[in-house]
Amino acid sequence: MPITIASILNLMGPDMMVILLIVLLLFGAKKLPELARGMGQAVKEFGVARDVVDRGLSQSGPNGVAPSKLLDAKSQLPSAR
Repeated sequence: MPITIASILNLMGPDMMVILLIVLLLFGAKKLPELARGMGQAVKEFGVARDVVDRGLSQSGPNGVAPSKLLDAKSQLPSAR
């Protein structure tokens, strides 16, 4: 179950209703769909960025170095003879 902002701040029904009423008064009913759309796009972009970072970390080896870079560095080391 994902943690929402309301659960982080421990906001229940009456508290959330007061906050939503204040937002409605500040921005007006016509502006709320635009604000919600912007928030949705921001959450979507954040999720895409998080996936890109996770994919990059999973492709890298230990200590955040890609395996191909490790092999290149190893081939450049002088032999131990």
